Amino acid sequence: MNSDSVAMTELHGKMQEQETVCIFGTGDFGRSLGLRLLQSGYNVVYGSRDPKNSLLLPKGSKVMAHAAAACEAHVIFVAVQREHYGFLKSLASTLAGKVLIDVSNNLRRGLYPESNAEYLSSLVPGATVVKAFNTISAWALQSGGLDANRQVLICGDRADAKQQVVDIAQSLGFTVLDRGSLRAAAELEDLPLQLFPLWRLPFCIAFCLTAFIFFYALTRDVIYERVTNGKDNAFRIMISLANRVFPIVSLVMLALCYLPGALAGFLQLYNGTKYRRFPDWLDRWMLCRKQLGLLALAFGFLHVLYTLVIPIRYYVRYRINVYVISLVKDNKTYEFDNTVAWRHDAYISMGILGFGLFVLLGITSLPSVSNSLNWREFSFVQSKLGYMTLLLCTAHTFLYGWDKFLRTSSYRWWMPPSYMLSLVVPCVVLILKLILIMPCVDRKVTRIRQGWERQSKTSSNCSDTKTNQPLMA
Repeated sequence: MNSDSVAMTELHGKMQEQETVCIFGTGDFGRSLGLRLLQSGYNVVYGSRDPKNSLLLPKGSKVMAHAAAACEAHVIFVAVQREHYGFLKSLASTLAGKVLIDVSNNLRRGLYPESNAEYLSSLVPGATVVKAFNTISAWALQSGGLDANRQVLICGDRADAKQQVVDIAQSLGFTVLDRGSLRAAAELEDLPLQLFPLWRLPFCIAFCLTAFIFFYALTRDVIYERVTNGKDNAFRIMISLANRVFPIVSLVMLALCYLPGALAGFLQLYNGTKYRRFPDWLDRWMLCRKQLGLLALAFGFLHVLYTLVIPIRYYVRYRINVYVISLVKDNKTYEFDNTVAWRHDAYISMGILGFGLFVLLGITSLPSVSNSLNWREFSFVQSKLGYMTLLLCTAHTFLYGWDKFLRTSSYRWWMPPSYMLSLVVPCVVLILKLILIMPCVDRKVTRIRQGWERQSKTSSNCSDTKTNQPLMA
């Protein structure tokens, strides 16, 4: 028998072993998994404490006692909680040589000293335990594993056992990422317990910025009028102040997406190498740039919606009517100002173009879109068009403010107009980027990112400053 025949025989044997899959547990996950396995051509047998209660199980599956079910298959999904693992001790001899797939999770971190998968391995030492499918929900199994739910993370100590799990996952339509040995099980079990880990910092920044700008605008536009003129215009909080806060927060957060990249470029220039680690705060900042940008887009979208409702506001219609009536009474004409027309049209045009590119940035951030782009295309959109978006939105703000900063009446209680606050960070980012794209600076940064190192810094930059050990082998 030649090698090809041997390989085909082994593959056929493996497929025969995988034809029947056992599931311990008849809860939501076990039922959804069984249905998906049946749809993919597997025979499914359930191990249950009460084999007679099988009304909710998918049609085509079998249900029997745990010991009998274990004898039917080589691969067994353990879809029960850790506190119910006790019955597995009595099945240790039956489970010897089997592959046990632990899909369990805990209610909180640090609930047990060791991972559930390692605990299961200690209960049934004769079996091979593989941690997998714990990051997949029952809903994902029923819906077909859409988007981010397509990936199955696995870990285990035996490559052949993990390969069997990989084959099952791929036959169900999932992609697989091997995370190493069973010691990584604790990390995998912590993943479902994380609540938007990359969104916490962006949400915190958005909340703090929104609160600060809101109270700043409230002080200038409402409290100031109440204290100095006795005028109650608190109604402006609902639309006017909101539409002042949203664009400011949006522009500042958009600038914060590109500020860490500029800072990284200057750090590489200072260090003379790309092989030195960035500070932890900068690393964390760069990792959440996508989330910062999406939140900025959300605030920008709110600004657009609030702007569209301005013409139908009672306050605006009242002001227009009062002004028109006053012109009629005084027999005056509202004269056309060509300069003001140019400014307003440019202001609106910059806003439309900036928001359009902003939406394009958001669309290319979607996994389904970004996965269809190569690295150069993605970099062009997110970097080149991203800076163009920032430039257009900054120009939009400048045109909105125009010469207001020259009027003494704009500085209420010595507080500058709100829009001026939104220009600080974007202008800093644009100036830093302008320096980085200067030919003399850009050539040096490009050389560093291609691997060039400054000779006087080479030895120090390639070692850790605390341990003096090389950072790269």
